[in-house]
Parts: sequence; C-alpha cells; structure tokens
Amino acid sequence: MSDIKVKELKESERPREKALKYGMDTLSNKELLAIILRCGYKDVSVLELADKLLNVSDGLVPLFSMSFDELVRIKGISVIKALELMSVFELSKRSIYAKLKNAPVLNDPQMVYNYLNKKIGLKKQEHFYVLYLNVKNQIIHENTVFVGTLNVSVVHPREVFKEAIQKHAAAIIVAHNHPSGSAEPSKQDLQLTNKLIESGKIIGIPIIDHIIVAQNNHFSFVENGLIHHEK
Repeated sequence: MSDIKVKELKESERPREKALKYGMDTLSNKELLAIILRCGYKDVSVLELADKLLNVSDGLVPLFSMSFDELVRIKGISVIKALELMSVFELSKRSIYAKLKNAPVLNDPQMVYNYLNKKIGLKKQEHFYVLYLNVKNQIIHENTVFVGTLNVSVVHPREVFKEAIQKHAAAIIVAHNHPSGSAEPSKQDLQLTNKLIESGKIIGIPIIDHIIVAQNNHFSFVENGLIHHEK
C-alpha cells in the first residue's frame, strides 16, 4: 500500500477541508500537523503519523524544541518533512519573539517568563541568560552568559556588565532555567543575585529582575520581594 495522503482520507477526516469550511482555529494539533506533513507512510495515515509525532515528543511544546536528528529518527519523518516542520517551528518562535520584543514595556514578570520560556525553558542544562534593555525596557541585546550548574563563582559580574556597557544598556534582566522543574531559588541563586545587584549599583546599570524559568512556572525575585527598586 502506498503512502496515505490527506486527499485519500474520508472527507470528514480531511483537515484541509475542515479548515476551509470552519476555520483554522477549529483544527486540533494533530490536524494542523497533518496539513504540514501531507502524507503518512505504508498503512499509516497522515493523521496517525501526526498523532505519533505528538506522542513521541510528549506534546506540542516539547515538539517545537526537537532537533533535526530527533525528528528523522521517527518512522515516517523524512529529511524533507523534518526540515518543513523545523521551518514552521522557527517561524512560530520568531513571531512570538518579534511580538514580545516590540512590546512597549518589558517589565512584567509574566511577559518576561513567556519570552524566556521559549529560549531556555526546555534546556536540559542550566543556562544563565541576560536581557539588556533600553530606557523604555525594550530588549536591545540578549545572550547566554554561562551553561552549567550555577554558583556565585562561575558567573562573574564582569561577564554580565561588559555587554551592558558595550550595548549602552540602561538596565538588565537576568534569568536562568531549572531543568528539575522547580522554580524555587537555591542558596547559590540568592547569593549570585545579590552580587549582581551590588555590582549594578556601582556601575549604574540596575538589575530589574531575576527570573527563574521552569517548564510550567517561574520565580520572580521582584514579585517575591527579593529585589527592591527605588521610587
């Protein structure tokens, strides 16, 4: 039996027809994936392949972070299909980043978490990430300063504020992820934050917040009263 394509499904099961008739927002994640995939493989329909993809990745959010090698290891996902999927994922991420970057103010912890979660939320190692802001709290630069287990000795303020000075940043938001899933700060997190705050005061570039990113939650040092801003 040849690859089972969308057009070979029963009309009631065809996601393209359903989208045209009722709108894209009526389609399930599986149906949206089926439109991108276009066809399944021997004895497996495109909807079944889409369902398999979601099951293997354990959901839509982890799917967006799958690598090319991980995708092509799934039966039915060819090199072309993997590239097409990754193109869609990348465009989606860029759309989200562009929308958030263009926000007039980036000082709401939930907004910052939404932005950072796409960057470091699913990383398997701790990533110390810095957002450099202008006077309107818009992102002018961002980068990963360190990868690995964080403590006060491995993340030096020099590495954080060097970029801030070069980019003429008015303020900084620092963040790191907790692969464990718990967003609670450790003793090392508290020590590092205090060290950066003091350095920021000396240099004249304040730390607006420190956000700890877990996959489904976050911890804001400002929200929890651990960073205070002078009024």
